[in-house]
Amino acid sequence: MKNKIIYLLLGLSSISFSQESLSDVLNTYNSHSVPYITVHELAESETSALIMDAREFEEYAVSHLKDAIHIGYKEFNIANIHQKITNKNQEVVVYCSLGVRSEKIAEKLKKSGYTNVRNLYGGIFEWKNNNYDVYNRTHQTTDSIHAYSKSWSRYLKAGIKVYGTLQNENE
Repeated sequence: MKNKIIYLLLGLSSISFSQESLSDVLNTYNSHSVPYITVHELAESETSALIMDAREFEEYAVSHLKDAIHIGYKEFNIANIHQKITNKNQEVVVYCSLGVRSEKIAEKLKKSGYTNVRNLYGGIFEWKNNNYDVYNRTHQTTDSIHAYSKSWSRYLKAGIKVYGTLQNENE
């Protein structure tokens, strides 16, 4: 009987851990050193912000926000950004899957002197969850979203989850 109770408690604790909300994830992994912009604010504003995708290229190739510039995460190079954005007051919105990697990149932008940088709250997952369009490598709308990992994919409620790299150029 004692073992059954222990297994029950372990099972319940793992269920509650796996039900962590997006807010919990961002509070756990982010320092909140970069202000957020919500998907609704970004979608509904007539902004001149440069949209930067801080995911890896294979994620970007599956889908990205319209006119997003791929800057990557592992291979991010601030010197390349200085060449693309000479006005350090330019409005910049950085996103990734949820908003964790993008905060790290946005912090680097701020440290380099960019003054108007924001992090997209919930990233491309929240964007798609709110039925905003995403675009594939051929600039066509798509329902496919690179889900990053099985554990992060639980935050993607809409669209078609894709893992790994694309095998077919037309996907």
